[in-house]
Amino acid sequence: MSKVFALIDCNNFYVSCERVFDPSLIDKPVVVLSNNDGCIISRSNEAKLLNIPMGAPLHLYRNIIDANRVKVYSSNYPLYGDMSNRVMTSLMTLNSELEIYSIDEAFLKINKQDNRNIECDISKIRKNILMWTGIPVSIGLGPTKTLAKIANSMAKKSENGIFNLDTEDKQNKILRNINVEDIWGISRRWGSKLRMIGIGNALDLRDASANKIRQYLGVVVQRIVYELRGISCLDLDKILPKKNIMCSRSFGNPVNNKATIKDFITEYAIRATEKVRQQNTRAQGIYIFLQTNRFRKEKQYSSGIMFGLNSPSCDTSIIIKLALRAVDQIYQSGYSYHKAGIMMLDLIPSEIHQQDLFQNTNYSLSDQRMGVIDFLNNKYGSGIITHGKIRQKDKSRWKSKSFYLSPRYTTQWDELPQVS
Repeated sequence: MSKVFALIDCNNFYVSCERVFDPSLIDKPVVVLSNNDGCIISRSNEAKLLNIPMGAPLHLYRNIIDANRVKVYSSNYPLYGDMSNRVMTSLMTLNSELEIYSIDEAFLKINKQDNRNIECDISKIRKNILMWTGIPVSIGLGPTKTLAKIANSMAKKSENGIFNLDTEDKQNKILRNINVEDIWGISRRWGSKLRMIGIGNALDLRDASANKIRQYLGVVVQRIVYELRGISCLDLDKILPKKNIMCSRSFGNPVNNKATIKDFITEYAIRATEKVRQQNTRAQGIYIFLQTNRFRKEKQYSSGIMFGLNSPSCDTSIIIKLALRAVDQIYQSGYSYHKAGIMMLDLIPSEIHQQDLFQNTNYSLSDQRMGVIDFLNNKYGSGIITHGKIRQKDKSRWKSKSFYLSPRYTTQWDELPQVS
């Protein structure tokens, strides 16, 4: 019995979430903006036809948006997060071998049997997701995760939203037309190096010597070669965690006092350590930075500082103390700050760490405490238990701009949709 991988990708996910609760948006051009209503991060197909690019600053395309009556929305992350959870929970009930790859993507591993029509089963999954959540999805099928990812890009162009990259003839035809830089896992730097040795598309890479590719670019690219050949190297339970995690955001309004900056950094440290714990890792260092707005005609300042940890940690209280000490060292008065952030560095698996020769580190109490906090926040809502409290008088000053925010239909009692 062989395995087939299916990549389920929610179509224009943020826009689709808005359409679930406002059907009048269907078939209309819609865009969703990033934090502080800065750039366009999700577009409906109708907006794409207007040549509005992904990542475009809103102010540069305001004329096109106004002329074509494009509906604009601020990022509604509570809504998107809850809708993502509904999609993933639905997928879990349909197939237990699920790996959530991102907020709008997940891999399924399916047992292939000769007497079974996989595409028919996949079509049923797609219809069920749409019926249960209202979110349309595209599904790509392939013998490996890399080929399933490529198949998904073809599924978005097909009428039924499904594409199966199952035969060698299909693979030869499709891979020949995919630039090497567009392969999942290949960076632009790696793409440039591959082009230097005559490899310009996915078919070239598949047919290259795997051993030579390993000598040239390492084992990661060698595994991609095998994946393109239909040999699965990236199993569901062998995905490597991120090595660094950043949490940062531009302020809604300029900030010029240290106390408010510390409130920001405390909030970011809480979020960053939660993400570190979610992938069962610990940080060996942190990096804190502050910067002014380089687009404003005023005094400019930017600085950052890194602290190493004697013992790797994912304890929020420890990270907050280090982060606040960092702010004391790099903060300079007299500037209007625009952005701050924290990066958790050199993450390693929680069970693997080198003990300090002069310090006996016991993680059990810290891990228990963090586990209880995470459990309560997941069960009763983010922020129920927190390590720091933002002063109410400052809260509105640094809240992100969101002039086009839709209601939090599924997560806020007083914003539930009403039927009349």
